Amino acid sequence: MTEEIMNAISSEVYGVWFLIGAALVFWMQAGFAMVEAGFTRAKNTGNIIMKNLMDFCIGTVMFILIGFGLFLGEDVAGIVGKPGFDIFTNYANFDWSNFVFNLVFCATTATIVSGAMAERTKFLSYCVYSAVISAVIYPIEAHWTWGGGWLSKMGFHDFAGSNCIHMVGGICALIGAAILGPRIGKFKKQKDGSIKVGAFPGHNLALGALGVFILWLGWYGFNGAAATSVPQLGAIFTTTTIAPSVATVVCMIFTWIRYGKPDVSMCLNASLAGLVAITAPCDVADATGAIVIGAVSGVLVVFGVWLLDNKLRVDDPVGAVAVHMMNGIWGTIAVGLFATDSTPTYSLADANGDKLLGLFYGGGFKLLGIQLTGMLATAAWTAVTITITFLLIKKIFGLRVSAEEEITGLDATEHGLETAYAGFMTYGDHISSDGTTTVSTPAIPENAVPEDEAVPVQVMSGGTGVASDVKLTKISIICKQNKFEDLKNALNDAGVTGITVTQVLGCGAQKGQTKYYRGVKMDMTLLPKVKVEVVVSKVPVATVVKAAKKALYTGSIGDGKIFVYGVENVIKVRTGEEGYDALQGEN
Repeated sequence: MTEEIMNAISSEVYGVWFLIGAALVFWMQAGFAMVEAGFTRAKNTGNIIMKNLMDFCIGTVMFILIGFGLFLGEDVAGIVGKPGFDIFTNYANFDWSNFVFNLVFCATTATIVSGAMAERTKFLSYCVYSAVISAVIYPIEAHWTWGGGWLSKMGFHDFAGSNCIHMVGGICALIGAAILGPRIGKFKKQKDGSIKVGAFPGHNLALGALGVFILWLGWYGFNGAAATSVPQLGAIFTTTTIAPSVATVVCMIFTWIRYGKPDVSMCLNASLAGLVAITAPCDVADATGAIVIGAVSGVLVVFGVWLLDNKLRVDDPVGAVAVHMMNGIWGTIAVGLFATDSTPTYSLADANGDKLLGLFYGGGFKLLGIQLTGMLATAAWTAVTITITFLLIKKIFGLRVSAEEEITGLDATEHGLETAYAGFMTYGDHISSDGTTTVSTPAIPENAVPEDEAVPVQVMSGGTGVASDVKLTKISIICKQNKFEDLKNALNDAGVTGITVTQVLGCGAQKGQTKYYRGVKMDMTLLPKVKVEVVVSKVPVATVVKAAKKALYTGSIGDGKIFVYGVENVIKVRTGEEGYDALQGEN
């Protein structure tokens, strides 16, 4: 088989891989949707799914009409591509593969913004700014680097998008979240004038974790689709695996030391942060470089979340700014520090033959200076254009939903969707306009009395003619879930014949013990509990209380509480019997 035929086969094979890579990048839309939905509250899940669906679909329309031309059209002065409609006028000779590949990258940029502005943005306004990003903001700055623009001619290097995609999306997210304002109750002013940061735990961490794994899988296509040989592909896959793994380990250790426990959601963010940071240098970094890049990312993402919460006072529900903007910047700079010609993929980066190496590999400051120039230029373009976009949207359409709509949830108010989890009981919270929080905890009746003040029930004897005014007492027991079987057996042995059991969330004076969510101390942690209610007349109250205390006692915080209070009357529906008689015999 001749070399010409081998080259032709290789070209076809890697052409197919290029499109498979594009499909993997598209699949990342599912990952972004799952991360954002899992890290936010259940009442907004449908809205989040809809936004992640529509930013790709709207982005496709805008990319067809104008974005693709501005990005990859004939270069005009190194600044912009010449708009064209070859997809309509010359479809037979159109560059289909390049169109699809760059479309899915464009959609990723718009998706990043969604998470930082989640739970309080008007759906219409979201659609508008997503369209603007896909049509103008991303295509023009991407042309500078990947479309033959002025940055590419300078030698600026961003292999798969730390700068062009992730930093740009992160800057849009930061500015959008700042203009939009925080969710109600996120930052609470205390009596002494200080600001207390509120924690809003995501409703489904498993969904968020699934999203991270989907994104990590998709990232192999994100970074590796442009490879043209097996060694190149293997090297890119290696750095794309090392950096996020190291970032996650470092984040786990750091949060374990800082907060006393390894933070799950922060470690999930760290995996993404490592992936973002390695995206620009994945082809020019070796294993050592990938390790350092990942280690810095693992700390940087925690710092970023803390900075936004405690200094900038910008509410970012999913950590999009810390993950994408900060690590996009870091990844872009890392090219100037760790680029080496020892990787099989270096030829992809050194198309001009300039032999530019990183500072730590003997290249001096030249490449680092180029990277900083490209990063700052891209950041300036993005900041100016997205600020104008958001301000115009705010003036014309309004950017934020009303306080009532935010409290109710965007599923109901924006989409007429009662819940994204039909058929399942969901736990809801309510945050009032003054920032105080009320939660659905088990209510304790006003007439509840301590055990030692409870009136003992008289044990009745003889015959069935019992006075109708016999004392009826209700005993409500709140306990840990794992103690329910012990309690049930104890009550049965004590002679209790009927109980009502409810799964509840609650906490006592300890507020569920001190816990942190993404580095923020939570005001109240609601723990899963069981509420057992019994009404007694024949069995003495003291007997029931003693049996319950013996079954539940461990000596640890959270053993539970017992409430005893009087019942005015009991009516058996089937027979109409009332009072003492209603509690006797078969039900």
